[in-house]
Amino acid sequence: MYDVIILGAGAAGLTAAVYTCRKKLKTAILSIDVGGQTNLTSHIENYPGTGPMSGIELMQRFQNEAIGFGAELIMGKANKVDKIENGFRIGLANGEEYECKALILAYGKVPKSLGIEGEEKFMGRGVSTCVTCDAPLYKNREVAVIGGGNSAVEGALELATIAKKVYLVHRRDAFRADEATVEKLKNSEQIELVLNSIPSKVIGDKNVDGIGVENIVTKEKREIKVDGVFIEIGYVVDTSFVQHLVKVNEKKEIIVDERGNTSCPGIFACGDITPVPFKQTVIAAGEGAKAALECYRWLTGGKGAVLDWTH
Repeated sequence: MYDVIILGAGAAGLTAAVYTCRKKLKTAILSIDVGGQTNLTSHIENYPGTGPMSGIELMQRFQNEAIGFGAELIMGKANKVDKIENGFRIGLANGEEYECKALILAYGKVPKSLGIEGEEKFMGRGVSTCVTCDAPLYKNREVAVIGGGNSAVEGALELATIAKKVYLVHRRDAFRADEATVEKLKNSEQIELVLNSIPSKVIGDKNVDGIGVENIVTKEKREIKVDGVFIEIGYVVDTSFVQHLVKVNEKKEIIVDERGNTSCPGIFACGDITPVPFKQTVIAAGEGAKAALECYRWLTGGKGAVLDWTH
């Protein structure tokens, strides 16, 4: 039983973890990746006090601080949240379950799902949604990238500098990415294009061993041996697994008050998963800190005005 579990390891979630840990709350962060949307920014100049750097570098600093203060990072995809007698139970796609007294929802936009066999099972164990984050893990190995937009094509090109071979699986025979980027793609000897094809399943035992694909024109099915699968097909707001506990707006964002409280006592939300305006890293971080302090106040039975001048 954790004091608090934080779903999401972007700017909001990692900041919330720093604050809950500094309040000596037993804290776990559950996430499918680390860094969230900030990872997609190659150059950040407007995060105060840091100077220009990449989004990944900034999020690595966030992670180091959260872990340094005692947060436990658990990789996996949450797909179920239940209210229990003394708090909440979170179920992961891989079958694991964790319990907590309070819950902070901070997972922002999440990658679109393929909805195929093995995808959730191997999330974080060979299936990734962030090439920039996980590409170094596949040096001299074979991988597949799913998608046809800029993120997929650029991801395949980045992986081609690291991996032994890259299969780019796309449901069409033309790409939505920039023409100049597509030209580089076609000239890469490391990349094999698997066009007019869709992934049908992720294959493996404990880790990914391959991916099944089907040609939508010829209906031919094949299995490609790979060590990793990168899904690059965009992002959505997904509150389907918590909507039975908290109120959401017409955009499916979680409704919160000015302190991060949701409609369910003990559940707090922050960052891009809420209607907070201006989806910026610095704003998400501030919202994460606020939700964490309110969570601590709720857990300790605090009442009255919120005045906390500690740092």
